[in-house]
Amino acid sequence: MSRSKISVKVVAAESLYKRDVFRQPDPFAVITVDGSQTKTTKTAKKTLNPYWNETFTFDSSEDSILVIQVFDQKKFKKKDQGFLGVVNIRIGDVVDLSLASSEETITRDLKKSNENLAVSGKIIVVISHESQNSRNGVSGSSQNASSAPAMVASTTQSSTLPVPASNGDTTTSNGSARQYSSFEDQYGRLPPGWERRTDNFGRTYYVDHNSRTTTWQRPTLDQTESERGQQREDATEAERRQHRGRTLPGEAPQLPTVLSATSGNVTVNSTGANTPVSPSAAVSMASLGATTSGLGELPSGWEQRFTNEGRPYFVDHNTRTTTWVDPRRQQYIRTFGPNTTVQQQPVSQLGPLPSGWEMRLTNTARVYFVDHNTKTTTWDDPRLPSSLDQNVPQYKRDFRRKVIYFRSQPALRILPGQCHIKVRRDHIFEDSYQEIMRQTPEDLKKRLMIKFDGEEGLDYGGVSREFFFLLSHDMFNPFYCLFEYSSHDNYTLQFNPNSGINPEHLNYFKFIGRVVGLGVFHRRFLDAFFVGALYKMMLHKKVVLQDMEGVDAEFFRSLKWILDNDITGILDLTFSAEDERFGEIVEVDLKENGRNIEVTEENKHEYVELISEWKIYKRVEEQFKAFIDGFNELIPQELVNVFDERELELLIGGLAEIDVEDWKKHTDYRGYQESDQVIQWFWKCIKEWDSEQKARLLQFTTGTSRIPVNGFKDLQGSDGPRRFTIEKAGEPNQLPKSHTCFNRVDLPPYADYASLKQKLTLAVEETVGFGQE
Repeated sequence: MSRSKISVKVVAAESLYKRDVFRQPDPFAVITVDGSQTKTTKTAKKTLNPYWNETFTFDSSEDSILVIQVFDQKKFKKKDQGFLGVVNIRIGDVVDLSLASSEETITRDLKKSNENLAVSGKIIVVISHESQNSRNGVSGSSQNASSAPAMVASTTQSSTLPVPASNGDTTTSNGSARQYSSFEDQYGRLPPGWERRTDNFGRTYYVDHNSRTTTWQRPTLDQTESERGQQREDATEAERRQHRGRTLPGEAPQLPTVLSATSGNVTVNSTGANTPVSPSAAVSMASLGATTSGLGELPSGWEQRFTNEGRPYFVDHNTRTTTWVDPRRQQYIRTFGPNTTVQQQPVSQLGPLPSGWEMRLTNTARVYFVDHNTKTTTWDDPRLPSSLDQNVPQYKRDFRRKVIYFRSQPALRILPGQCHIKVRRDHIFEDSYQEIMRQTPEDLKKRLMIKFDGEEGLDYGGVSREFFFLLSHDMFNPFYCLFEYSSHDNYTLQFNPNSGINPEHLNYFKFIGRVVGLGVFHRRFLDAFFVGALYKMMLHKKVVLQDMEGVDAEFFRSLKWILDNDITGILDLTFSAEDERFGEIVEVDLKENGRNIEVTEENKHEYVELISEWKIYKRVEEQFKAFIDGFNELIPQELVNVFDERELELLIGGLAEIDVEDWKKHTDYRGYQESDQVIQWFWKCIKEWDSEQKARLLQFTTGTSRIPVNGFKDLQGSDGPRRFTIEKAGEPNQLPKSHTCFNRVDLPPYADYASLKQKLTLAVEETVGFGQE
């Protein structure tokens, strides 16, 4: 059989298998023909998507077998030789050696070897053949066809695929159409300066390096810059419209019959759960600003007035503020006096401590009271009936007292004057940045007066609530590359370590810190929740391995495996980490000269501690420092340290309204059925709990009190969508356990309702991190 010269261009590989959790491979390819002719590509550094684009010449026949193997150079001399996959190609199946010239671009899936090691990904190869006569110019048309250069795009990003060489026609091999992996073949090339990327959840987005912006919408070559800008604005506006129709936590829906488009854009606060009216009536009355009968006189310093239209509002002469909300319906404490009658007292109107009394904090930030008259101390607030703390969980007593203590501090008192902030709805992020950063922290501590451009509403509280709601949706949008969703779910946020793509990113983080502080100072909630580790960082607590679970659950499990197993001779690790910075893999030392220090069974605990700190904190240290500087301009650090991380989440984001029926509808069971008595008791207990207890249960089982926008059906786990799950596990004398990676609670088969309620309450309310995995 005659033999001919063939050219094999090994272009690239994509989506290689990541054999090590902690580092990327250094891939190279070994090309062999007929087992005797062997060539090797150069080594690509630290990537799962190597781009070689190297051409080799071989002597071949139609029956020759081309073998391409991919290895990790770092492990090439070890037992498994760092094997990453192989393809076997019969030359005659790809090119016709009888023709004057032929060329074929193929994309093949990498296969396993005899050792059956896991592999993944594809390899892109161009195989060509040209006869001697063609090279000498005998066949002009063939020469022209084969001389077109191969167009191959850079594969530094996992989502950017090579564009195969082609004259534009679809060629076939063995009668089947050739399939390209490149997006460019399907949708056309991207404009100059644009790049396609994929986020952690497989969603494609596009980076415009010209304007340093990102978008979900794919740009096209025939669009002008203004058309692309309008496309981005349209997408952002669509998202705003989606969020604008939502009801704020703890607030009643706006009723068109009550509020017109020019009546002030006020969102009316509704609290009425403790008033003797039906829930529907409470919402209706709150929306109308009506006063519930039977609540008695207004608190000291308050006055009720009416607008020209006859709508009642309330003036607080103590703080010189106004509100639509009747202060007699604000956050009532239920106290059970003699004969079990219910008394109601608003927390905000407790007033000063009695003469000779002082409020202090223990080393663990628990509030207690000193009576200097009798030289005694007590946990009980002297302003409240002594029966208040009976049968009330300790954490609720402490959190309530901490909030009272926090609000009573001079540093959190509103200063005389007004702070005017005027923004456009469709440019709320940019306008708010300009308005808030031009003012001093002292200016921001004055009474907020928010005005939306072109709207006539006055800010009696509702406009500022809407302002914080809309702004939090805009400024935390991953679109701006300042924040990203955690790998645990798609609704808790963390700093984006690559935010430096925007050269002004640190100024924006300081601004965002100011906004969070501004919300806390003026008692307005933000509709955004961070990963648990970020709240610990705000309290200057050391982050530990357990905090990794909410940041990167897969990485957490890998580190935990290292601690639980003997790694001698198994893992090839050093005290360094690999960080991807705009497509470039950079090696970072976790300690001095760390890249040359091997991780052993003896020092692995130090390694886990250092890499956890790097992954959670060190990578975003600059961003966090700018953020906390802005926050502390309004909220002193010593005051915020009163709270623990769970309480801080509730202080910033408030309590979400939790729909128990929606929760129940989207729950799975393991070992139990929905009809089982224990499950019936579980839901009965949840329905009896108040909003704060339900939020604590969510924190206990999922790591956050945040609910997805579309409810429990969109609940996310560490590996994608993951419904809330109740599993039958444990003994009846044990407390429930939670697995926040999987939104799962292990519920023992309790013998009666009282036991279940007592154990579940204890696990959720009295502990921090108890029984969590």
